[in-house]
Amino acid sequence: MVKRTLIIFFFLLVLSSCATYYQSNFTFNQEFENGEIDKAYQTLQQHSAQAHGKKEFLYFVNNGLVLSLMSKYDDSNDFFEKAYLFGEDYHTNYLNEVASYLTNPNFTSYKGEDHEHILLLYYKAINYLKLGKTDDALVECRRLNTRLEQLSDRYKSKDKYEEDAFANVLMGIAYETDKDFNNAFIAYRNAYKIYTEDYQVLFGLGAPDQLKEDLLRTAWLSGLTTEFETYKSIFQMTDYVYQPKEAELIFFWHNGLSPVKAEWGVDFIATQQAGWVYFTNEQLGMSFPFNLDGYSDHDRNGLANLEVFRVAFPKYVERKPFFTDAVISVNNAEFQLQMLEDVNKIAFKCLQERMTWEFSKALIRAALKKVGEMELRREDKTLGSVLGVFNALTEKADTRNWQTLPHNIYYSRVPLKEGQNNLTFILKNGNGKMSNHDFSFEVKKGQTIFHTFSSLESLTPNYGSY
Repeated sequence: MVKRTLIIFFFLLVLSSCATYYQSNFTFNQEFENGEIDKAYQTLQQHSAQAHGKKEFLYFVNNGLVLSLMSKYDDSNDFFEKAYLFGEDYHTNYLNEVASYLTNPNFTSYKGEDHEHILLLYYKAINYLKLGKTDDALVECRRLNTRLEQLSDRYKSKDKYEEDAFANVLMGIAYETDKDFNNAFIAYRNAYKIYTEDYQVLFGLGAPDQLKEDLLRTAWLSGLTTEFETYKSIFQMTDYVYQPKEAELIFFWHNGLSPVKAEWGVDFIATQQAGWVYFTNEQLGMSFPFNLDGYSDHDRNGLANLEVFRVAFPKYVERKPFFTDAVISVNNAEFQLQMLEDVNKIAFKCLQERMTWEFSKALIRAALKKVGEMELRREDKTLGSVLGVFNALTEKADTRNWQTLPHNIYYSRVPLKEGQNNLTFILKNGNGKMSNHDFSFEVKKGQTIFHTFSSLESLTPNYGSY
């Protein structure tokens, strides 16, 4: 009777954990991707228990982003603040860590990817700027600085993602809105340096022309004549002359959707040598050692006699955006939207940075499962067989990630006239198809206003599934 109950429990547990994170939130994802934001928000509220579970970070950021799209900026920032504090106060639950080595990493709380913690502060700052709360936006920018310093110390690889150019542009924008032109210049200069030294190499993304104008303008307004002339020469913009605007619109375009984490199964062969078991996949050129010290001869032989076994790892599947280009038409002039941040490529890079650690954890997990299975088989072959099936079925990767982020972020500074301004936002896809959206803004002289537009359309991946 005990055996039967245990078997039923195991298989119920397995069935409940088979879906990927995307699949387990399919209704919400479909509503969000279809632009049914009100419905998506209601669906989120039906899962409010996640606010106290292993997915609380994702529950907070999804609520924050959806509420921002609904123009409920204060409510949005309440959730983003919870996500921020979760990151600040995160502590490893060692009981769950142990459970994850016996099952899979979904037993631990999802703590968020590095770029996700940066982008939640971007959303907070933009919300505040839309509300006209520049001082609060600057607080978020200072928090961004701290996050970036932590990021710089985290990885040791030469070509690591350690600085974020986009975050520095945002800081420059916030400082400039506050008329702090000197700090704005410093932030823009830092952004330009990161684009040219890091982003160009890591992501193939150079400094936007708009950033170059931002840098020159704030150099001039700060009275930094030498720097102004130097950068004019570097940018080959010797004809640039600062011209004040009556008012300005800073327009952010969130294009497409970020990648989705899926599962990648890799087969390994185990071989024993001098007190170690080596897990090897020759096709992929992978070999990871596992120390057998402390294990019995029985367990050593069992691990060494493994033939082929599967280990699950996380991978990203890209969702390419439907639209590839956008311009703003206003007052008989057109302004190109320029890419600031390739969220998609940064997500791939963040996962790549820690894949060695992911491989190590997954292989240790597989080894410990086998040790436990062999121990149980010696006591009871039936339960040992059940555990073997359970171990195979529960071999899952952690497919959780913030899936409502954009694929890319673009921006443009658009000069406006005092009073009423009518503009058209024109989206274009690779085949030349266009989609127009009309906006009207009422502005005062000297005012800077902010607007974001999210195009959620994306193409079906031609590889993988999620």
